[in-house]
Amino acid sequence: MDAPDSPFDTRYSWMRLALTLGVAIVGNVGLWVITVVMPEVQQEFDATRAQASLPYALTMVGFALGNLFIGRAVDRWGMAVSLAVAALVVAVGYSVAALAPSILLLSLIQFVIGFGSASCFGPLIADISQWFRLRRGIAVAIAASGNYLSGAIWPILLSALAADAGWRWVYGTLAILTVVVLLPSAALLRKQVPADAQEQSDAVSTARARKTGFTPRQLQLLLGLAGVCCCVAMSMPQVHIVALCVDMGFGSAVGAEMLSLMLLGGVVSRVLSGYLADWLGGVRTVLIGSTLQAVALFLYLPAGELVSLYVVSLVFGLSQGGIVPSYALIVREYLPAKEAGARVGFVLMMTILGMALGGWLSGAIYDWTGSYQWAFINGIVWNGLNIAIMIVVLVRSAGPKGTPVAA
Repeated sequence: MDAPDSPFDTRYSWMRLALTLGVAIVGNVGLWVITVVMPEVQQEFDATRAQASLPYALTMVGFALGNLFIGRAVDRWGMAVSLAVAALVVAVGYSVAALAPSILLLSLIQFVIGFGSASCFGPLIADISQWFRLRRGIAVAIAASGNYLSGAIWPILLSALAADAGWRWVYGTLAILTVVVLLPSAALLRKQVPADAQEQSDAVSTARARKTGFTPRQLQLLLGLAGVCCCVAMSMPQVHIVALCVDMGFGSAVGAEMLSLMLLGGVVSRVLSGYLADWLGGVRTVLIGSTLQAVALFLYLPAGELVSLYVVSLVFGLSQGGIVPSYALIVREYLPAKEAGARVGFVLMMTILGMALGGWLSGAIYDWTGSYQWAFINGIVWNGLNIAIMIVVLVRSAGPKGTPVAA
């Protein structure tokens, strides 16, 4: 039980969580802006669809690397300094993007924007996890939902601005918004968890880690592999649902609706998984979510009607949304808090790379077979590997009587 002056689960913790969610919603817009302006960019630069997709691809590569390197920066210099520097980098990136003379330069700038935007995902999740103990699961889930909420809110607003003023004005507006919102917010995140409370938390994590028989590095690598496996499976519907609907004759608009439904289901899933993780722990929560995701992927195989695809897409969203944030909980449960930024950043980087690999692999399998059926089966196989890894961690972390080490 925490002492009366414990920094965990206090009123300040919840206020910091509210601020974190707001920062995540604004800070993650860099991931979505290029998807909104892509048609205009393609037309202006007379680019092919593949060339017009390059800025998004480099955005995700930058985002993946940013989660790792900015996570390390948070461990060393704190969330406030890391976020402020990243925000300035992103703001400069938006400003330069507004003047980009070619799609190649825009792509390189989007890499920088993606790198800086990562400060508002993994590092922010790692930071807020240190302010909660009893309600850490729901806190991490709410913070992680900022990414999905950003994707639900900003494309609508930015598309309206792009239609009126053009895509270059969109980037200029985002540069101003980033400075106005993120820099003051960073200043409000200067407070850090007291060292003595962090040491006490680390002692609990170390006891859990020893139960697994893995070294911290081995466990981190194993979680990274698990993240790749689950996200290769996860990417199949998320990346290809629109194309699948076009192939089946339903049209791209229907596919976009299914994707939105999937993402909204993901927000609900993240919140519910947060509550579940506070009760069962991160490993069991990932295991449950991954199992449900595998079931949803199986359901896609026979789904051939419009209604069934809508239903399965919702089921898929409700199944998978809580998986990725739960990896951050596992890191905090088993690995030292003073290294949370780097270790959470590494695992989340691996999940993003898994999404990239799975998105490409599903397309390649479609090209080879002329159907998405084998792509779904491929996802199910990767999902099975994730389940196997999480079972190993769960079994090896159990106490003598199968009871997890107490927090």
